[in-house]
Amino acid sequence: MTTEPSRPNLGRPRRVGGEGEPEVFGADEQTDVEVALDRWVELARSVLVAEGVRGHAELSVLFVSADEIAELNQQFMDTAGPTDVLAFPLDDVQADTVAPGPGAASAGPDRSPVDVADLPLLLGDVVVCPSVARDQAPGHAGSLDDELALLVVHGTLHVLGWDHDTDERTQRMQSREQELLVAHHWHGEPPAAFRQEQP
Repeated sequence: MTTEPSRPNLGRPRRVGGEGEPEVFGADEQTDVEVALDRWVELARSVLVAEGVRGHAELSVLFVSADEIAELNQQFMDTAGPTDVLAFPLDDVQADTVAPGPGAASAGPDRSPVDVADLPLLLGDVVVCPSVARDQAPGHAGSLDDELALLVVHGTLHVLGWDHDTDERTQRMQSREQELLVAHHWHGEPPAAFRQEQP
């Protein structure tokens, strides 16, 4: 799975936004594979909550064509061809790094200092390609349904700072993916096909 464009190691992203609840915005921008958008949006939201995201936080889950994800893969990963999922985490907002300018969140004679904790937490975007998922599902998660669930969970974890750049981190991430899938997708044990395909 290809996942996120490289970025500096910024540590664990902030997980608490201002007043409100975590929200996931979904968009199906492809026509190759029918997608139950509301279902995948709810799965991503469940992952956010399970991972400790609280308050007003926003994540986008987009389903795109193979051509569109290939363009993103080339632009951000410098890799030719389509991939299954890409994650675009937004870097944490710090009070001392907010840029000045019109409408900026800055202090002034008629403004109170900005409390970053009151701002919405913009987590980032998860971009999934259903046609790639369909093609790789038989040799990976077993079914298209399970493959899409895995990709949504995988991408959401990447946005939250999980990675698989070492063997140890890969094992931890895969274990967490399976826990989340059992709790929020299968609501019990994973199917035999999934257990056999996963390391």
